[in-house]
Amino acid sequence: MTAPVRVGLVGREILASRSPWMHEQEARAQGLALGYELVDFTARGLGDAELPRVLDALEAEGFAGVNVTYPFKQRAFALLGQLTPEAKRIGAVNTIRFRDRDSGSERQGFNTDIRGFTDAVRAGLAGASLDSVVQVGAGGGGSATAFALLGLGTRRLTLFDASVPSASALAQRLGLAYPDREIAVGSEADLAATLHAASGIVNATPLGMAKSPGTPVPGELIEPRHWVADIVYFPLETQLLRDAAAKGCRTLDGSAMAVGQAAAAFEIFTGRAADRERMLASFRAFSR
Repeated sequence: MTAPVRVGLVGREILASRSPWMHEQEARAQGLALGYELVDFTARGLGDAELPRVLDALEAEGFAGVNVTYPFKQRAFALLGQLTPEAKRIGAVNTIRFRDRDSGSERQGFNTDIRGFTDAVRAGLAGASLDSVVQVGAGGGGSATAFALLGLGTRRLTLFDASVPSASALAQRLGLAYPDREIAVGSEADLAATLHAASGIVNATPLGMAKSPGTPVPGELIEPRHWVADIVYFPLETQLLRDAAAKGCRTLDGSAMAVGQAAAAFEIFTGRAADRERMLASFRAFSR
């Protein structure tokens, strides 16, 4: 009998994550034994500095790999010597495949967020103008959404983040990859004017999550012509999206990105193609 595949998610305040349900349901549909464990640093009373020890312990226990979420996407990146070109470009990882002792392969870092967000925008915001976008958040998730937006054709991207150095560092990386685009770092003082000139808004921060309520953009600054996307998926309807819907905006919640990155991670962990529509159906069933 084949041993079950063991995988998991490493992050903070993740006990409500849909990831175990999505991965285990997809594995069951394919006749594969798979267990998905949540490694919540907050619930376990662990400090951020313990990330290397935790990853080593999970690998030693026989895990095939783990997904990585806030606040460890960039920290994990710095711990890995073998990275995919996409992960290197973004500067963050959300999926780690542990070494295979049988084949001699090394631990490897991936970033499936960019693919997840790209697919989500194409499906959920088809026909929307991506020419000028305001993005709040320049961390690991924000790196992926920013690269995705530029890959989709955004000509002007303005980044806002509580950490100006983080936003500036991301803007520099984006500029090297896309020298023909206009990439700026905004300040709170010019948020209103920047939004007035933008076609779309992206929240790539944890603000809006069940345990981090609030909105990164005051509702009065959102205009009916804007489209608004949020990478938060718990809850699916964040305060930002409620404010946008009330203005009549097109909105994109975090479900499609969550499912897209999960499907890509499932393939990395198991070597099997995932049925994205089936995983989306599982996600929605869990979210009812």
